[in-house]
Order: sequence, then C-alpha cells, then structure tokens
Amino acid sequence: MTDFALFRHPHASLATRYVQRGEAQSLPNYKALNHAEGFVFAPFDMEGDCPLLVIAPNEVQHIDVQAAVARLSACNEDEVAPINACEQPISATYQDSFRRFHQQLSQGRFAKIVLSRAEDVALTHAPNAEELFWRACQRYPRLFVALVSTRIAGTWLMATPEVLVQNDMHCWHTMALAGTMKLTSEQRQWPDSAWNSPTTPLEWSAKNKEEQRLVAHYIRQCLARLADNIEETPPYTQRAGGLIHLRSDFTFTLNPRYGLGDLVQVLHPTPAVCGLPKDDAWRFINENEPHRRMYYSGFCGPVATSGGTKLYVSLRCMQLSAHKACLYAGGGLLKDSNEQQEWEETKAKMETMLGLMEP
Repeated sequence: MTDFALFRHPHASLATRYVQRGEAQSLPNYKALNHAEGFVFAPFDMEGDCPLLVIAPNEVQHIDVQAAVARLSACNEDEVAPINACEQPISATYQDSFRRFHQQLSQGRFAKIVLSRAEDVALTHAPNAEELFWRACQRYPRLFVALVSTRIAGTWLMATPEVLVQNDMHCWHTMALAGTMKLTSEQRQWPDSAWNSPTTPLEWSAKNKEEQRLVAHYIRQCLARLADNIEETPPYTQRAGGLIHLRSDFTFTLNPRYGLGDLVQVLHPTPAVCGLPKDDAWRFINENEPHRRMYYSGFCGPVATSGGTKLYVSLRCMQLSAHKACLYAGGGLLKDSNEQQEWEETKAKMETMLGLMEP
C-alpha cells in the first residue's frame, strides 16, 4: 500500500494526486507546519493513533477532471448501495448528548458548542474510493474534494466548503463559515449569481446569524494576535451542494515572526467545529461526545513554504473500510437551539457523502 492524497480545488479543471512510497510523516505539533511541504492531514485532536500527518510526495500527477468523470459515467459497474441509510428518527444517543451539551449552554459555560455524531452505514460490497471521489467532483464543483489514504489514518473522503487558511505568496485568507439551511429542489436550480452576494433571496434566522457572528468575532480576535492589514467582508450566502451557509472572508498579512504552524495553532479548531471558549469546549467535546472524531473536523490540504498553501476544514466526510462507511456530521448549538432541527441538520450534511453511494 502507498500513502496518497487525491484532491481537487473548487471549480478546478485538474485534480492532483500526491503519492508517497513510504509512510506518511507524523509531525510532533502544529509548529512543525512552519517548514512542512506536501499534503497535510490533521485530526480534530492529535492523539497517539491520530497524529498530524504530511504526505511528502515522491510522485505528483495532474488529472483532467472532466475526462475522469466521463470515464466514470461510461463505466457499467454496480453501484455501492448503502444497506441502511440515515432515515431513522432521532436516536436516543443523540438526544442524550444534546441534553448534556445544551445544559452547558443554559448554564452559561459556553456561548456556542458543536455537537457531532457518527453514523455507520453498511455497504452491499467494498467501495471503490476513487470512483466515489470522481462522483464527488462531478456533483460538488464548488467544494474542495479530497480522498486521503494512509496506513496510519485509513481511507477518508470529504467534500468541504470551509477554508481554514490559504496564501498566495504575500496575502493570506481565511473565512468565518457558520449557519446552515437546506435548499429545496427548486432552489438548487438557481444560478450561482443568486448566492455569494450580500443580498440573498432567502432570510436567515436569528440563530444562524448569531452563530456566524460568533465565529467571525473569534477569527477577528485570533488574527489580531498574528497579522496586520486585516480586511473583512460583510456576511454573504455560500452554496455547498444542497446546503447554504453564511460566510464572511478575511484577508491579511502575516507578521514575519510567524508561520503557517503558528496561524493554525491559533485558528484550529474554529468555533465552526468546536465552540467558545475554545479550549474548554474542545475538552468538553473530547470527553463527552459518544464517538471519537478522529480526522473529521480536522483539516487537510497542500502546503508549500514558497506559497500556495490551501488548507480546508475536514467537513462532509466519511471513513471508508471494506463493507462500511462511517459518516460524520455536526452542528453548532446555541442557547435557543432545537433538538429536532439540529438532528435534521446533521442528516442533511450526511447526505453529501451518502448520496455518492446511492443508485
């Protein structure tokens, strides 16, 4: 087995494959990213069996996405159908977790905290991970799509809308992404011009607006410690598959004393996947969620010391094994969060990956 990462940036016509003949390198801490080169695959929380990994490629391939999708469409192989989908009513496990997390909000311990869940989906036969990757590229042109497979981490597929941090030589970029609404079949047909604009045809709830405001405020505070020339856009609506989110963008100049690792150490995990205050929420999640997040809600993407770093938060993802896919999804809880609505949001997010496997 070779360790590799296959990825495609939003709207890109080419996908890139990094192949490492040896084992992916484990880094001791985020600071080590200051000098890293390759594809980074990071967990939500670094542990012994979930290290911070870098695939340093011995081989780099560039693949035409349209041609690969065309070959996929011409293939007559059987679909990898899920035996059980995510249609069941709200689970007792989720109800218990929601009560425990929401109690902390009611008591004022957190301003926001993210509750996630994991769903094992049995498959009729072993999945072809690369076929699923190309299907994701075809279905989700606006998202960053990545397939990562290493001996340490296993095989993970994701299609994520959220940038953690990017740079192009001198200018850096990050975003505050929070709030979720599911689109109707009619709204999915609307042109891109309907989105990515301060004037959206859909009205956001007070809860979603407050969630996005909290994330943006946190990022503003983080950047003030490391960066100069910080600019922020007003919130606007971004489409991500069958969902939309509220987003605001930040551009900045990183202080010369700091590097990528310093920036990641301050930003990760953002309130979009963790909570506020961050350190306390991080501990509470690790101690109280009934599953381990592992590489879900970590981050991944190519890094280069000469510029061109593009790291994304690992959302809308699943871990693949012989006859099973483990899907992950979460939602941000505030004091006025509703249990049923939050459950429905996780179901909608899991559909991003589940839909790739359905006939």
